[in-house]
Amino acid sequence: MPERRGLLIILSSPSGAGKSTLARRLREWDSDIRFSVSATTRAPRSGETHGVDYLFHSHDDFEQMVADGEMLEHAEVFGNRYGSPKGPVIKSLDEGYDVLFDIDWQGGQQIRNSVRAEDVVSIFVLPPSIAELERRLKSRNQDSPETIAHRMTRSRDEISHWAEYDYVLINHDLDRAEEEIRAIVTAERLKRSRQPGLMDRVRALNNEFEDMA
Repeated sequence: MPERRGLLIILSSPSGAGKSTLARRLREWDSDIRFSVSATTRAPRSGETHGVDYLFHSHDDFEQMVADGEMLEHAEVFGNRYGSPKGPVIKSLDEGYDVLFDIDWQGGQQIRNSVRAEDVVSIFVLPPSIAELERRLKSRNQDSPETIAHRMTRSRDEISHWAEYDYVLINHDLDRAEEEIRAIVTAERLKRSRQPGLMDRVRALNNEFEDMA
């Protein structure tokens, strides 16, 4: 039996607030955190690799996976479908690993309502200001002005769901935000309910007291 149950770590934010960078840093910090590679119907961007960045599927294949109950969550974003395949997630949890999700509020809501809801830790990342959010989107040089405008419009809806999350932090500085997320994960791992072997450990300590008597 693993020493503890794995966590389902949901990391959400409006586009440009830093969740993808924070997700990468969190995985680099601890190899026990596995990343849930999302399935998507959108075309690969330059440099993206199937199975690493995303699992790229046709619309028909994606819809079949949903119909077969193979998705833990799924949603439509900017005209494309995204979802988290269930099998790898459940396997990792049962082996005692944490699984990290870089998803929007729709996906987070579905996971919080799933059969593994008790393992969820949800974190929402806010930008320090809307002006800074727009600056970050433009500085990435990945999207057209029209796409950036669309993302900015969508960010208002994303931010409106902040109160649904367990933790909310403001990404003034990436290093500080990373430290805060590490602290959250560490504390959640130490909860009694996530340490199935804790009772046996305490029982063993009590036995030592009896042996000393």
